[in-house]
Formats: sequence, C-alpha cells, structure tokens
Amino acid sequence: MSLAPELQALLDREAIRDCLFRYCRGIDRCDEAALRSAYWEDATDCHGAWNGSAAGFIDQALHRLRQGGRRVHQVNNIAIELHGEVAAVESSFLALQSAAGKPELETFLCGRYVDRFERRQGEWRIAARTVVYDWIEERTRPELAREDAALFGVRQPTGRPAPHDAVYALLRAVRAAIAAAPGP
Repeated sequence: MSLAPELQALLDREAIRDCLFRYCRGIDRCDEAALRSAYWEDATDCHGAWNGSAAGFIDQALHRLRQGGRRVHQVNNIAIELHGEVAAVESSFLALQSAAGKPELETFLCGRYVDRFERRQGEWRIAARTVVYDWIEERTRPELAREDAALFGVRQPTGRPAPHDAVYALLRAVRAAIAAAPGP
C-alpha cells in the first residue's frame, strides 16, 4: 500500500491551516503582505457589511485598522474536506476587538470562516470566503482607553502592528542567523 496520497493530504491540510494562521496574523498585526498572501488575487469575501473582492476587503480593513485599536483573532475546529485542487474549509473563529474611535467598546465575535480554498501551482489560498456570525457580545470597558503602559503594567511587550511586533523581530533574527550560517 502506497502512503503517497495520505502524505499529500496531510501536506495539503497543513498548508491550508498555515494560510488561515497567516490571515489571523495579517489582520491582527495589520500585515498587508500576510493578508494578501492568504487570498488569491481574484478571491471574493463576504465579510459582514463587505461583500466583494478580497482585495477590496483588505484595503478597507487595513485603512480602518491602521488607525489603531486592539484585536485578536484565533481559529480553531478547522474542518477540511479535500477534493483534488479544491477544498471546502470551515474554521471557527474567536475575535476580540476594540476600534481606535471607541477604544472603550469591546466587541467579542464568534463565528465561522466558510472558505473555498484552491490549490494553484502547488499553493493553497482562499478563493472565496463567507463569514458566518454565531455570537456577538459588546460591552464597555473604560480601562481599554488607557495607554499600553498603564493598561498592561509589567506585562511587556504588547502587541503592535507590523513590522514592530515582537514576532517580526524574532523572524528577522532567525532569518539573519540562517543567512549568516556557513553552508554544509
């Protein structure tokens, strides 16, 4: 019995999960490159009030998110059904957000990303996304309007937009060390 199809399915599933994680990093860190790398150029996104191209969604989201605020997106319960070069993917998400204009208003969203993924030239990305909302909770938290130093105290560093977040410093250091290492 050959394991090649089973191994390819594992690789495909992992590539799809990695793409979902890139989307979360991209939206939370305002990382345009990470966001765009999660979608095909001709992808669509039905995302709350937005229903159109994924590129348009990214443009309007980054414009709003770069004004400030806080956000955390996490995906879990990722169900992937592979069909050759196409996959039907349902991912539950948790999103905690506060906007720059109303930093004291906390919004907690739960729902699902219902995605059509396509593999093109060996790479998996989102071709069509529909965001399904299953839960919303909004509450006022005046302390969220405080500066990071006052809000988090000794819990430093705090999350920042790309390229200033701690994860980007780690990536730069690891990549520099690999580049400087002598060859085999």
